[in-house]
Amino acid sequence: MLNLDTHILLHAFNGSLSRAERKLLSGDSWSISAIVLWEIAKLIQRGRIVLDIESADFQRHLARIHVWPIDLAIAQRSIQLDFRGDPADELIAATSIVHAVPLITRDRQILASAIVPLAIY
Repeated sequence: MLNLDTHILLHAFNGSLSRAERKLLSGDSWSISAIVLWEIAKLIQRGRIVLDIESADFQRHLARIHVWPIDLAIAQRSIQLDFRGDPADELIAATSIVHAVPLITRDRQILASAIVPLAIY
């Protein structure tokens, strides 16, 4: 299983993944932190993306993705990271640590972490 950050998930939905990302994602099941759903809703609200999260197509795609809840262990781990950044990114990274699920991201700050399990591609 892989944990996808918000932008990787959006790239997957709109078909703009790199070849290496497509290959990596095609060989494993997907998961996301619950905060990713909130981030997508906020990006829509702010007009930064156009996506119909109420559509049957979106719901069908989402049904195949495991959503990790944000629990106390993730909240605690999010304040013990070796980087500081966007709070959502911290929760996404902490989710990967707590559940030992490699994270696929393009975020340079997260990629530089020595403790976040990363999907290598």
